[in-house]
Amino acid sequence: MFSKRCIWVNGPVIVGAGPSGLATAACLKQQGVPFMVLERAECIASLWQKRTYDRLKLHLPKQFCQLPNLPFPQDFPEYPTKKQFIDYLESYARHFEINPRFNECVQCARYDETSGLWRVKTVATCGAVRNEFEYICRWLVVATGENAECVMPEIEGLGEFKGDVIHACEYKSGESFKGKKVLVIGCGNSGMELSLDLCNHNASPSMVARSSVHVLPREVFGKSTFELAVLLMQWLPVWLVDKILLILAWLVLGNMERFGLKRPSEGPLELKNTKGKTPVLDIGTLEKIRSGDIKVVPGIKRFTNGCVELVNGENQDVDAVVLATGYRSNVPSWLQEGDFFSKNGFPKSPFPNGWKGNAGLYAVGFTRRGLSGASSDAIKIAQDIGQVWKQETKQKKQRTTACHRRCISQF
Repeated sequence: MFSKRCIWVNGPVIVGAGPSGLATAACLKQQGVPFMVLERAECIASLWQKRTYDRLKLHLPKQFCQLPNLPFPQDFPEYPTKKQFIDYLESYARHFEINPRFNECVQCARYDETSGLWRVKTVATCGAVRNEFEYICRWLVVATGENAECVMPEIEGLGEFKGDVIHACEYKSGESFKGKKVLVIGCGNSGMELSLDLCNHNASPSMVARSSVHVLPREVFGKSTFELAVLLMQWLPVWLVDKILLILAWLVLGNMERFGLKRPSEGPLELKNTKGKTPVLDIGTLEKIRSGDIKVVPGIKRFTNGCVELVNGENQDVDAVVLATGYRSNVPSWLQEGDFFSKNGFPKSPFPNGWKGNAGLYAVGFTRRGLSGASSDAIKIAQDIGQVWKQETKQKKQRTTACHRRCISQF
């Protein structure tokens, strides 16, 4: 069966019901602006609910991760668990009465210059019934974020590898890998944490560190490293804060290069600001690397049967592979627009100017600055739309009142 409907939205359409979309919807609610949230999954925050591992906790203290106008519950720990964060997001949606239209996958969105409106086409499949909708709106908010699709690397022989191959988004726990030799490809926060989890479940992980990486302690002298960096940035230039962070990292963690983890030439904050590469905040992985429980290996040349050949010529037997190779934006696959977004699915204008495009187009959650960056975008977007909304609503009221008075004067 098949049906097609056209729906007028009296306000913006928000694509994505993750933290970015929810934050924008809540801020619009406070401005008195109606909205429609479209979500391809059947739940809010599907990345958190479906594509994260069990042991995940927020990497930053909770005060840097809460969404606008509703703090975390006071009894939450400083670093909330995955379950606690999902509970918070669900209570956030209930509190602001945000009710997304679930199971609607956006196929395309384009600006109609003739009407001056956005046309957003979606497909919703329920059993044998396929429903197509076209939403027409004045404003479009792209809230699909930086992590919409998995990045799957092309490695010679990986397709013929006989063991299990999964992306980090499918990994839940190291329990099923007990006693196995597991190759973790990637040494970012996910790669480091999955290697630690595998180790804790009596697997034998080897972690591929193909590129350089900044590893910082999560806390320094009992204080969050991120919080310390934010504090220092108020008074000192980025290059000096980077130097201080690297000195503290060396004092707390020691020299990690002898274990195969090379530091980039740029400082951690400079690298984050210019290339969006997040430093790793260590929660115990380095201790396992030092003890030899987690091996760090260089890049991969090819896979052959149950063996992996490394770029240094070494061969290793491997039972399973976990691809901690990250995620990417999917915006170019559905948004028909070439001025605001670049081919990599990120706004062309760097932070803090990448939240507003032309003709009522907005982006939230693309700052590469986590949840605090998304919250900052959401507030600005809602204020920008709210200002126009209130002005036009006021003008309509004035016109209605004037018309009413003229009608009365005729009697």
